[in-house]
Amino acid sequence: MSEISWGLWKLLLNGIWITVQLTVYSAALAAVVAFVIGLARTHRLWIVRFLSGAYFEIFRGTSALILMFWIFFVLPIGFGWQLVPMWAAVLALGLSYGAYGSEVVRGAVKAVAPAQREAGVALGFSPAQQLRKIILPQAWPGMVPPFNNLLIEMLKGSALVSIMGVGDITFGASLVRNATGQSAPVYTIILVMYFVLAFILTRGMRVVERHAKAGIGQAPQQREGLRARMTGSRLNDFARSGATPGGGAAQ
Repeated sequence: MSEISWGLWKLLLNGIWITVQLTVYSAALAAVVAFVIGLARTHRLWIVRFLSGAYFEIFRGTSALILMFWIFFVLPIGFGWQLVPMWAAVLALGLSYGAYGSEVVRGAVKAVAPAQREAGVALGFSPAQQLRKIILPQAWPGMVPPFNNLLIEMLKGSALVSIMGVGDITFGASLVRNATGQSAPVYTIILVMYFVLAFILTRGMRVVERHAKAGIGQAPQQREGLRARMTGSRLNDFARSGATPGGGAAQ
């Protein structure tokens, strides 16, 4: 590691910033795709379910790396649109992982009890109002843990862009390795870098999960359950002692 100069260290540090940008932009696109396709797969119209299901199957069954190459090399030939490697990678990762995320959204929405939908109908809510005020607030906490896994997978999958010359962590590591001829220290360093980034993302998603659960009253329910158990225990004590809760003796 002593042979790694400051200039080579800067390649790795700059690569961290590129990797963070790739993950953030791809995650934003994937979140939009996941909610649009996931909700469309629960739509009443069969044609909407068919088209969204076709998207899900196609993008789930194709390689993100090959899709990245297709967007960068084939898309300009067919449509005349030339994207820089960075945005081609964002588009490929966002579309691919958005397909996986759509299954998370669909499953969480389907897990909401049918009685909740019936309550929305009884209140006179439109389907859009039912989705916004009843279904999504209850489904959202169940989506957070799977989304956390997908986010970590996307972070690690961003290493694919190094093949296209995007200067992420992996690309910077390959340059440092070629300059120093050292493989073990360089790749050990980037392993640690990816782990630290994944750890930070996981902790952030844990905070989001706690807020999501608190937003639907799960934390107060736990406290209420504890209070009920304490009250029940106190009543049992009174019953065993032959006294009433008001302080008098039982007649």
